[in-house]
Amino acid sequence: MPVNDPVVAEQTPRADLTIDQKWDLYSPEEHGIWSTLYERQMDILKGRAAPEFLKGLDLLNLNEGGIPDFRRVNEKLMALTGWEVVSVPGLIPEKEFYDHLANRRFVSGRFIRDGDRLDYLPEPDIFHDVFGHVPLLTQPVFADYMQAYGQGGLRSLQFDTIKNMARLYWYTVEFGLIKTDDGLRIYGAGIVSSKGESIFSLEARSPNRIHFDLERVMRTDYRYDDFQQSYFVINSYEELMEATAQDFAPLYDRLPSLPEFKPSDVLPGDTVYQKGTQEYAASGGLKGHAIAV
Repeated sequence: MPVNDPVVAEQTPRADLTIDQKWDLYSPEEHGIWSTLYERQMDILKGRAAPEFLKGLDLLNLNEGGIPDFRRVNEKLMALTGWEVVSVPGLIPEKEFYDHLANRRFVSGRFIRDGDRLDYLPEPDIFHDVFGHVPLLTQPVFADYMQAYGQGGLRSLQFDTIKNMARLYWYTVEFGLIKTDDGLRIYGAGIVSSKGESIFSLEARSPNRIHFDLERVMRTDYRYDDFQQSYFVINSYEELMEATAQDFAPLYDRLPSLPEFKPSDVLPGDTVYQKGTQEYAASGGLKGHAIAV
């Protein structure tokens, strides 16, 4: 739970771990941070974000008055795809997280990062959660994929494959790229909400860019504290939906006996768009040199 948000600290979460957003209690400074982040990111995302993401932003109008009021967002989102956004105190356990997704509820933190840490935060805030994730929930196929992921996640708890399901989420929902007629574009929330990674993921020579394969992704570790060493590319959201529509039980049964891959690995069977130099990670990442593009 973020200690700098007394509105969160004073609430006792419900049984499903949700709390009230209490939009009226945001300060002018907090609304100003949202507007600063929004305007900065919109400049960066021109020619980089997936068209469906940008369309979702337009449909929801997420910058009409600072931090979005979930009541207003949910009126639009529910009418489009039957989803809603609910507020939680912070990171929540996998079971509750999956259950919300399976029931078309996207969980969001209430707090927003400090103005002096616009580019770094230890856990996802409302800008990452809402600006990064919610626009694509206006698109029916992606909205269905998210629900299917939640349903699959609940089932994965029976097979002790939480780690593998987390990798699928990470490399698609958080850090996925999509191929378009105009080249590769960003759809992952962890990228579209990040100034630095929006550029790095598409333009840096350091990371690998590899075509999405379900089993390959679920066997690949990831960086949680820095820019990614590999990004996985889909042809369409339908490709994601089809990949998750299968029965995962046979895959769950064989995963424990299969080798795992490092974030930097390029394998003989990969469809590779770019084999990265990995110079960014070798330099120490965010603690080392500037991004090479």
